[in-house]
Amino acid sequence: MSYTEILPLLVIPLLGTVIGAATVLFVGKGSAQRLHRTLLGFASGVMVAASVWSLLIPAMEESADMGNLAWVPAVVGFMLGVFAMLALDTFIPHLHPDSTTPEGPKSKLGNSSMLVLAVTLHNIPEGMAVGVVAAGALTGDVGLSLGGGLALAIGLAIQNIPEGAIISLPLRSSGLSRGRAFGYGALSGVVEPVSALLTILCVEQITGALPYMLAFAAGAMIYVVVEELIPQSQDGEHSNIPTIAFAIGFALMMILDVALG
Repeated sequence: MSYTEILPLLVIPLLGTVIGAATVLFVGKGSAQRLHRTLLGFASGVMVAASVWSLLIPAMEESADMGNLAWVPAVVGFMLGVFAMLALDTFIPHLHPDSTTPEGPKSKLGNSSMLVLAVTLHNIPEGMAVGVVAAGALTGDVGLSLGGGLALAIGLAIQNIPEGAIISLPLRSSGLSRGRAFGYGALSGVVEPVSALLTILCVEQITGALPYMLAFAAGAMIYVVVEELIPQSQDGEHSNIPTIAFAIGFALMMILDVALG
């Protein structure tokens, strides 16, 4: 398998972000606020399912020759991913949608820039997830195929549609023009193919890194879901709607992984 064959895997999630950001061009401000929490729930479901079926289970399968200790790379990588996202969350200034209080160190950046940084942080583990599966397919590892990578890429692209909307719609509601809100939303997704390429290079250079990197991406995504997406989706009335959206996103990603993997 060549880099030419895996290139679409790296670009597909970015297209989802661009499509989602484009919703700001035709959705009104009132509709933006009603959609936001539902989209967060859906995105959470996709990310949790992808973490389990596309990352953690393959990580343990890759370590099957360790016998009863096959869980070690998965657990170590998972926890490293969680703490890596915690470090980024702590040391990079950012502002989450529907929040007026920036997180991280003090910064002179505007709210729009910090909102883009917040979603960009979320997109890093998603890019890593696609990159590590693509790296496994490149090296011919059992259990990691082009089909599995395609399922993950499509699942994340579908998840990125609401994520693109999650950043562009609140920006529009806060007063930005439709064009600028779309630009910021689309820009937040550029980090995904970049982090995917860096992950591929890392896996190729470090022998035995694949199961750890699979679990690392899973830990990073679960951190984002539990620390950011789910709490925001449940804030306010009618929390059952984002909960149902979570279930739909989870089921959809599970179907994709089985059908294409």
